[in-house]
Amino acid sequence: MTSPDDPPALAYPPAPRDPHQDKLHGHLVEDPYRWLEDPASAPTRQWSAAQRELCDRVLDATPGRAALRGRLTELLGTGSVSAPVWRGRRQFFTRRLPGQERAVLLTVEPDGAERVLLDPMRLDPSGDTTLDAWHPDQEGRRLAYKISRGGTEESLLHVLDVATGTVLEGPIPRARHSAVAWLPGGSAYYYVRRLPEAEGEEDAGGPGRRRVYLHRVGSDPESEDVVVFGEGLPDSNDYGILVSRDGRWLSVGASRGTENRSDLWLGDLTAGTPEAPRFRPVQVGEDADTGLYMWRDGRAYLFTDRDAPRSRLCVASPSDLAYEAWRDLVPEDPEAVLTDFAILDGPELDRPRLLVGWLRHAAGEVTVHDLETGERLGTVPTPGVGSLGGLFERPEGGHEAWFSYTDGTSPGSVLRYDARDGSTGVWAAAPGMVTVPEVKSSQIAYRSTDGTTVRMLLVEPLHRTGPRPAILFGYGGFGSSQVPAYDPSVLAWVEAGGVYAVANLRGGGEEGEEWHRAGMRENKQQVFDDFHSAAEALIAGGWTTADRLGIHGGSNGGLLAGAALTQRPELYRAAVCEAPLLDMVRYERFGLGRLWSAEYGSAQDPEELGWLLGYSPYHHVRQGVEYPAVLFTVSENDARVDPMHARKMCAALQHATGGRAPILLRTEAEAGHKGRSTTRAAALAADTLAFLAWQTGLALP
Repeated sequence: MTSPDDPPALAYPPAPRDPHQDKLHGHLVEDPYRWLEDPASAPTRQWSAAQRELCDRVLDATPGRAALRGRLTELLGTGSVSAPVWRGRRQFFTRRLPGQERAVLLTVEPDGAERVLLDPMRLDPSGDTTLDAWHPDQEGRRLAYKISRGGTEESLLHVLDVATGTVLEGPIPRARHSAVAWLPGGSAYYYVRRLPEAEGEEDAGGPGRRRVYLHRVGSDPESEDVVVFGEGLPDSNDYGILVSRDGRWLSVGASRGTENRSDLWLGDLTAGTPEAPRFRPVQVGEDADTGLYMWRDGRAYLFTDRDAPRSRLCVASPSDLAYEAWRDLVPEDPEAVLTDFAILDGPELDRPRLLVGWLRHAAGEVTVHDLETGERLGTVPTPGVGSLGGLFERPEGGHEAWFSYTDGTSPGSVLRYDARDGSTGVWAAAPGMVTVPEVKSSQIAYRSTDGTTVRMLLVEPLHRTGPRPAILFGYGGFGSSQVPAYDPSVLAWVEAGGVYAVANLRGGGEEGEEWHRAGMRENKQQVFDDFHSAAEALIAGGWTTADRLGIHGGSNGGLLAGAALTQRPELYRAAVCEAPLLDMVRYERFGLGRLWSAEYGSAQDPEELGWLLGYSPYHHVRQGVEYPAVLFTVSENDARVDPMHARKMCAALQHATGGRAPILLRTEAEAGHKGRSTTRAAALAADTLAFLAWQTGLALP
């Protein structure tokens, strides 16, 4: 691992080792850096400040870092635009122009006049305020929106008048990740909110202890809001809510943490009242995820993976929603995952159409079907093999649909499909023009350790010759799919001569729910095996060598990178662990970890503790092993993954490593798990790529 050209080993800030041990279900678990869990303690603050100074000093001297940051800023200059959301005669969408730090929410009036509704930089010129979500009412006259500051994701809910821009109410607290569903007329909405904390009890944050409330605009949320759903159900439940366009139906889905399963109820507001709908269960206690949509044609549409791991679309009568009455409209495809649907039923069409979105081996496509029978009629033209985002139609009906498109070299654009003639055109291109390097993109298949075929997306220089410095990126968890997309980090790396690979590991959603479950809980090691096999495939195929291979992962992908470097340190030259989970024995005690036991298992269960100890990176650091170079990156306000994971792992590696490769910890203030401004995003990407280039030998401009 170490070469004669490596610099002398760094002098790391001292980190005393505490002989702390826990006896858990018969396991003696050592935790020498337990003291680093407390961010407010004087020793932790002193150690963290010294680590920050060391990291800054090393990264400041990294060759090519400034030029790389400039190039990333240029590539981010494409800006962004979202598909339009139609309400009444108004449309709403977001756009970030070149040079803007954050996307702005706009509306287009019926006369075509465009107007800014919300600009986060006007709300907070520091750039630390994020527009978390927005929900126009059915008529497009009022808008509920949520903002948070400093990366905390602790949203405050407001409502404004769209015509005047006047804020009608807010802030309403405890609305983090809250769904909002307006009743017709815009005078009231359902939303999800945490219960108030008992007197003397600290606000625990996160999505626990939530209920569905009815709120009437202008009323006092603390004294007048009515709980309409959630009483008597587990406090760990989170809720999704939808109101039908006619205002008759309220569908409520309940899930625990990040489980890919849901219970489902349908409330009749005409049989009851908005404050007390008459609910009946649709799916309760089933190991399946189902969404219920009451459409304007009078049918119930059920999007489900029940008995269909790649999902299917069913229809039923609202009068009989028993499972036996569900009828397949679009059955499960054995090779593609059903992801979305939209209905087009304008008077200009000879018959109503159904658009269906698919993910086929990580690439997006849309098919056209007869709405009544589900018969496939054709496909929606797209620019190439890439990613498609969302299918948006007019709620009152029409012949148009909008969706986003991107691929490895195409900045995100919004396409418009016209069902009258089956054509697709550009509704909105990326607002900024940049010079994108010429690259070669491909997808390859390789065999994992158990013989399973896994796919990997590759981006490389157009005329690559021989092995090159490479980055292998992975995630492999929570059913999240890694798909082709415009990514300035990838393009900047390949433009400099490197190879960039993204592995579609088990644990993700690229091949449906079975693929997800093959990489979770007791199967988590298969994700790491898939990743090691991806690295070996890159080496065997001549794309790179072990001494020129860097790896990168964030959040659950940070756990992946941590497991990779502790399990196969000889296979990787460098690693970036971004916002990582690393202490899997104590992860449930911090951030949102308590909600993730369905994905990983719980240390409270003897068998599941065994799974976690089998790979927990922090507990697999061994004295004297020559570890790869590692850059940990964390944010002080990360409300999902606590920075304590990286602090403890950094201290453990700095103490144990038998090599001279640097182990660094980059800490960012006033930032969270996601939602960075453009400047902050470019800075983090530049530090990440410059570190990996330095270690893998990629010469930057």
